[in-house]
Amino acid sequence: MIERFYLKDYLSFEEAELNLNNGLVVFTGPSGSGKSILMESILTSVGGSSCDATLCESSVTWEIDEESCGIENDDINVFKHIKKEKSRYFINNQSLSRKSMRNVAANYLRHLSLKDFSDFENENLLDILDRRIAAKKKNLQSLKEKYQSTYKEYHSVEHELKIIAEEERKIVELKEFAAFEIQKINDVNPQPNEDEELLEIKKELSRKEKVLESIGSANEIFNYEHLVSGALESLDVDSSFFDDAMNELRAIFDGAEERFNALEDVDVESVLNRIEELGGLKRRYGSIEEALEYKAQKEKELQKYENIEIEKHDLAQKYEELSREVQKLANELTTLREAELSSFQKDLNDYLKNLYLREAKVSMQTVAYSKTGKDMLTLKLNGTALEKISTGEFNRLRLAILALKSEHMSKNGGVLMLDEIDANLSGEESMSVARVLKQLSKHFQIFVISHQPQLTSMGDQHFLVYKDGNISKTKELNFNERVDEIARIISGDTISKEAKKFAKELLEAKE
Repeated sequence: MIERFYLKDYLSFEEAELNLNNGLVVFTGPSGSGKSILMESILTSVGGSSCDATLCESSVTWEIDEESCGIENDDINVFKHIKKEKSRYFINNQSLSRKSMRNVAANYLRHLSLKDFSDFENENLLDILDRRIAAKKKNLQSLKEKYQSTYKEYHSVEHELKIIAEEERKIVELKEFAAFEIQKINDVNPQPNEDEELLEIKKELSRKEKVLESIGSANEIFNYEHLVSGALESLDVDSSFFDDAMNELRAIFDGAEERFNALEDVDVESVLNRIEELGGLKRRYGSIEEALEYKAQKEKELQKYENIEIEKHDLAQKYEELSREVQKLANELTTLREAELSSFQKDLNDYLKNLYLREAKVSMQTVAYSKTGKDMLTLKLNGTALEKISTGEFNRLRLAILALKSEHMSKNGGVLMLDEIDANLSGEESMSVARVLKQLSKHFQIFVISHQPQLTSMGDQHFLVYKDGNISKTKELNFNERVDEIARIISGDTISKEAKKFAKELLEAKE
């Protein structure tokens, strides 16, 4: 529920603060007093609308899904809209987009102002029907869970078979392409790090002659080695350090000569051609390693294409088994739903009768399997499609569906916001709407603007929206103040004794 709402600087409002209760919350007041402005600002505070208020803030008891929106819950979560140069939206002082805030709030708040057909979608109607069945058949939930689990696997296997069928149509082309790609790499037959080794050989070849010439000249040093040793001996200096150094130098020169002499048999042209071949692979695949990975991938694909018939046979067999199981479980669901359908329609029409609406016809057709089964519920009002009925009828029909759903609700349904749902209704019609809303208020916190005494009298909490000069203000009314306000609704600004008496009777009857 929304526990507190605060508004600052919006059109005729300088400031408004509402401490809200659960149940049916009614807003009344003269035309132009600011009721719709107030409702719009409440919606804006949770991202459901947009306005130029400096601040709209709602403190709510909703348990936010932290994982999906990345916002941590507080004891009381605060939704806030602030406007300076531009609008900004916050939940618990964490900034987010209006769309993100609206998505979070959509799990807890619904604004029933437009022709929103979601309540009449098949999934919702089936959910209401199934809730009624579950109240009588305790095994329904396990049946639905088993069906949904089987259907999920069935749908997955069906998808895999479609992929195989698509691949089969292109299998020859795909096999040829995979084989061609493999052969293209095999023709070069690259080895890991081969390109680096060849580049090193190329580098050695390019400097071989110059290095060997340098070594040949440097070898002259060994012709004078005995002179240095003799000089050290005459100085009584141990010459072992010099001998070790000369031996190490000799080993270095010998190793280099041996390495370069080994290149005598290397065909420079072959090395350059091989480097060019490997360069072509590197330009295409990025590196020798990536070329080899690509080859392994294509070999795996080729193996898959060659084994596709075996895979298809196994999947087809599994699909047939799952298909039979899905059909069996779906038929069980259909049988239970068909048995409950007439009771569902009767109870719906009882609500519609109380709402002074024509009877509805609920029918069930068989459709393709989905996660809910194979059943499609359609609803018409006295044979008229929902798209063609009036807005007033649509809204009352929607209330009847919500009321039917609320009979088996196990938790609070969140917040419903209605505008003038009883506008242009007779007293009896208005009272019928009020009774349904009163029932719904056991499961929802409901905000409603009303111009009728019947609905107003049913409120659990009543706020008057009025103007003091040009400034809109709000006030929560006590019992006697409610009597006066309902009497004003009945008889206008000049309140008669009869109107006051009737208003008091309405409130006392509600109590």
